Amino acid sequence: MQIVQKLALHLEESSVHITRLRDVLEDLKKLYPLTIERFCCLSLLEKDKLDVLAFRFAKLQDLLGTKIFREYLSVLQYPVEDKNFLEILKELDKEQILNIDLWGEFRGVRNAISHDYPSEEDEKVEAINYLIEHIEELMHITQNIKEHLETIK
Repeated sequence: MQIVQKLALHLEESSVHITRLRDVLEDLKKLYPLTIERFCCLSLLEKDKLDVLAFRFAKLQDLLGTKIFREYLSVLQYPVEDKNFLEILKELDKEQILNIDLWGEFRGVRNAISHDYPSEEDEKVEAINYLIEHIEELMHITQNIKEHLETIK
């Protein structure tokens, strides 16, 4: 399968994650800013929506980082074979696809929301607030790649 076709399939998959994120984001914005006191008293439905936010965020970030970025750069004929992830990110930053500092912040947020340690609930609440506030920027990275691909075709 050609790189362009693989990239198109992965971008379709990213659209599924983005759709699910948008589905819950409006409801979660009503909780923003979330506090530790409010976090402890969330309804089961609100907790489920937070789980969707965390799960789809992680899936989208993984998909971008493990497949889409390299395939996109391959389409641009940038050599990705022997490049480490930081070199890939620098090239994407140069192409104005993403902000490398923002990507690093998302990595930190992912680590904070992926654990359910009661002693770290403050960090988790802070990470959730960050996601509610900035998740659109992650979704925008995918849109940037789609738009750049359209100009190439």
